Amino acid sequence: MRQVMNIFLNIGRNPLHFLRSPVDIYVSIAKKKSVHTNHCLYQIPQKMGISLQDLVKRLQCLAPLNLAESWDNVGLLVEPHSDKTIDSVLLTIDLTEDVVNEAINVGAQLIISYHPNIFKPLKSVTQSAWKERIIIQCIKNGIAIFSPHTTWDAMENGVNDWLASVFEPATTKPILPNTENSNVGMGRYVTLNPGSSLKKLIKDIKTKIGVSFLRIGLGKGKNFDDTIQTVAVCAGSGASVLNGVKADLYLTGEMLHHDVLDATQNGISVILCNHSDSERGFLKTVKNILSDQVLTVSVSSVDKDCLTTV
Repeated sequence: MRQVMNIFLNIGRNPLHFLRSPVDIYVSIAKKKSVHTNHCLYQIPQKMGISLQDLVKRLQCLAPLNLAESWDNVGLLVEPHSDKTIDSVLLTIDLTEDVVNEAINVGAQLIISYHPNIFKPLKSVTQSAWKERIIIQCIKNGIAIFSPHTTWDAMENGVNDWLASVFEPATTKPILPNTENSNVGMGRYVTLNPGSSLKKLIKDIKTKIGVSFLRIGLGKGKNFDDTIQTVAVCAGSGASVLNGVKADLYLTGEMLHHDVLDATQNGISVILCNHSDSERGFLKTVKNILSDQVLTVSVSSVDKDCLTTV
């Protein structure tokens, strides 16, 4: 009988604690290494690297796939080898051919692409289209692709909570709570205490996201010195989540002209910060969560929003 470790982590309702802050560690003699939580069980590798299956389980513990919107396409989307061992992961918001080349160069065996690279049904996989070439290159080079998308939006301490954390001190709750767990869901409704001027919030948002410019729609009768008490937040494209929500300010990546017009005519100011720029900063958080002694995790250096304000 050989000595191994059984690690039992009590994570409560926040899956991030499972990956960052173990509260209870129990060392015993058992037949194999495993991590067991109140939600998940997966094998801890006994050598450098982790199996693709175990890493997928780990990602699903962080953000269960049932949190995704019904229209979304999440999970393991490309699987070159079922028995692949992963020791290097590349994080990106959008999966482009440049990102795939970067993954090949850094030796990544898994790309976690926030936006799914396969969304609409494919009728062929050929060299004639860039999205299809990505699939070919990844399979050819043994690189798997996992997409979390709206599961990361809905989860606690996910993309929307990261974006909403610019407003502090404040209380936060989902705009569209999950039917089974009201602590998770789409968007975030933020109540600032105390309130802050719109002018100051614009500066804080630029710093948080790391952009030099924002697009601002002032609510009817409002100005930059007005106090903002409530904010409705939705990373990415927020119109469907924010529509009809009563707040002093909307913060999202993008909205259509008529959605912005409707909000501003109802006295709600709107800040647009580019779709993927409202999401990209969260990748640094994921890197810190997933990095450990067996897994090297990096954030893509070539991934960027496809729009630049000049």
